[in-house]
Amino acid sequence: MLLSLQKYSEVRTNKKISAREFRLQGTDGIRSEVRLSSSEEIANLTPQEIFLKLGYITEEFMEIYAYAHTRQLISAGKIRAGDNVVIGWDPRDPKGNHTSAVISGVCKAGANALILGVVPTPLVPMYMLYKNACGGFMVTASHNPKDQNGIKIFCSFKGLKLLPDNDVILTRAVLEVEPSTLDKLTLKGKRIDSRREALELFYKFSLAPKNTWVPPELEKTLFKNITLVVDAANGSLSEIAAKIFRQVGFGDVIEINSKLNGDVNLKSGVADLEGKTIITKEMIERGTGIFAKHLAITKLFELGYKNRTSVARGNQRICGAVFDADGDRFYRLDYDASRNALIVMNGDEAAFFQAKYLITSNPKRYKGTRYINTVESDLNTSVTAGEQGFSPVLTPVGDKWILLKIALLMAEKQIRTVKKSKERNVLQSSILKKWKDVQNKDSLNVLKVEELELELNQFEEIKKGVERVVSDKNDLFSIGSEETGHCITEGYLTLENKRQVSVFFGNGVKSAINTFVATQVLLGSKPTRAYFSNLSRPFRPGHKQTFYIYYVNKKLFHKNSPLWNQVKTSIYQEARSKSFSPRLTSFRAEPDMLYITLNSKKGERAAIFVRNSGTENKIGVNLRGPMKSTAKLKYIGEKCIKVLLSSMKDFENHLFKLEEDILNQLIHGSVSNAKLKFKKPAGERVLSEMAKQGLIQLTKNDHALTTLGKWYLSTKKPNR
Repeated sequence: MLLSLQKYSEVRTNKKISAREFRLQGTDGIRSEVRLSSSEEIANLTPQEIFLKLGYITEEFMEIYAYAHTRQLISAGKIRAGDNVVIGWDPRDPKGNHTSAVISGVCKAGANALILGVVPTPLVPMYMLYKNACGGFMVTASHNPKDQNGIKIFCSFKGLKLLPDNDVILTRAVLEVEPSTLDKLTLKGKRIDSRREALELFYKFSLAPKNTWVPPELEKTLFKNITLVVDAANGSLSEIAAKIFRQVGFGDVIEINSKLNGDVNLKSGVADLEGKTIITKEMIERGTGIFAKHLAITKLFELGYKNRTSVARGNQRICGAVFDADGDRFYRLDYDASRNALIVMNGDEAAFFQAKYLITSNPKRYKGTRYINTVESDLNTSVTAGEQGFSPVLTPVGDKWILLKIALLMAEKQIRTVKKSKERNVLQSSILKKWKDVQNKDSLNVLKVEELELELNQFEEIKKGVERVVSDKNDLFSIGSEETGHCITEGYLTLENKRQVSVFFGNGVKSAINTFVATQVLLGSKPTRAYFSNLSRPFRPGHKQTFYIYYVNKKLFHKNSPLWNQVKTSIYQEARSKSFSPRLTSFRAEPDMLYITLNSKKGERAAIFVRNSGTENKIGVNLRGPMKSTAKLKYIGEKCIKVLLSSMKDFENHLFKLEEDILNQLIHGSVSNAKLKFKKPAGERVLSEMAKQGLIQLTKNDHALTTLGKWYLSTKKPNR
């Protein structure tokens, strides 16, 4: 949540700060539109004020952010001057203004920068662990548009990400940095080019049999009949992913969208596929199709139609592997000749196939292990996971919560041994106290989890001479899944000291290979019709829909704020009118999310949750439930979205002003594409996001207001 300038002033003097009011970070680090410090529109403001007041990230803010975090680690004793910090980035900043600033911030703080350059996100924590470095920065805005950038931070402890308490502490550190003082500092740390060694590590990890899951007897034939179109989203996996797919044995690999010119996620990548289950030929028609300019999608149709007979007979597969700009997310596309369409496989479905492959190949090991997915998933994901023999677990949005859950599961296994121990010593008492602390709903701090594990390991050392207490075997966790494409399974990394460790990172390439292994082994021998039927519907889907509102004032919506309570009351009233019994459910990790479970006497189990996006300037109303509840959920959701539309728009946001201008052009009817006036390229982005909000629709050659758009224009408050 962005802080106000008043809060900025207060935080520099007030030592009592709360997590909700004083966190610069969103779901995963910081992410926002970028501006250069030399821009006239931000003159006379500090980098912190620019971020707080206008929501822009400058290169000076990036430097401050990296410097503050590195100095904070040094002050806490986690880093010594001269220790190493890993830095990588996606290619959205081809001139290097912001990436150079991050390197500068780390070196000014006194640490060495191990520079990887353009690499996929999972390589940053991977190389960090490999070199026993003290931290890692990935400069990226992930799936966000190319006009944005940000930073993801990785901790030296298992490559976990910062948690809310760490965000609070870092926020204070960032706001307390005096830009003029930082300008005067010299570079104390070294810049060390580590790209070649890091890429070799990534290739070696990606091709290791334990990580690919390819059965040894099938390594030369499993993927031979697959023509694979790789959409790198003009991002971090450009040239890298295609090389790995060729080496792992795909029959033909065609790389699309691999330009390193800054055009990340532009008419490419996973973000545009979210919410889609199928892409038809009509959707690529020139002028009217929403995917008409998506080169990877049009290439798949071209290849599919050309080889439709071979595909229909099951002799050939025409598939797509689609990533986001920083390479930690993956969606899959498959050409179905019988429908002349592309099947879209999202993160939940990819995770389902991977999980089914694991439990089918080794039921003794995986039965009863955790299947972790976030609230964004189809509710039937958890149901299906339970039916497969897993133990489903639900977390808030963000892969950091999956990573934290895995770490706590492993600690819990050791804790059980501590509790059973007959010894009653100081160390045992300290461990149990720390275990209680990490479970405190008001305290989420990755350093406390690390301290707990250190004492647990020390406890094991004391018990030397007795049979080893804890096995290195992972028998607690199988898979972590986000519908948006993050998929986490255990990986095996050989460190520089030759020791092998288990790692858990969102890794688009690993997820892609594992998914193709799973479907080829589980479905490869099925007749073509059955193959595509299973592929397109791996489990019984429920209703899943999200309404979005862009360009909002996020500060208005938080736990027990007037708007939060108004939305809660609206949902309760409309849910009861549809014979649901609503109940508020709280999530320790995300208290500001309004999550309401809905149950009916007919056995319907559904949910509606409302949350500010942690990665974009938007809020979402999310509907989840059985298909038979679709009409009821849509009715409740549409009522809820109207409350938010009429209350949350940020009149000062420059994109809101563009949106308002376009709406006013459409107020008297449709306007042809040629006559519609808007500022490029921001206007093109706004048009896309207006369509995602359901305010406008694209007909053959023009834009027109939807019913919701007309309602919004008739009721919205004047722009002040």
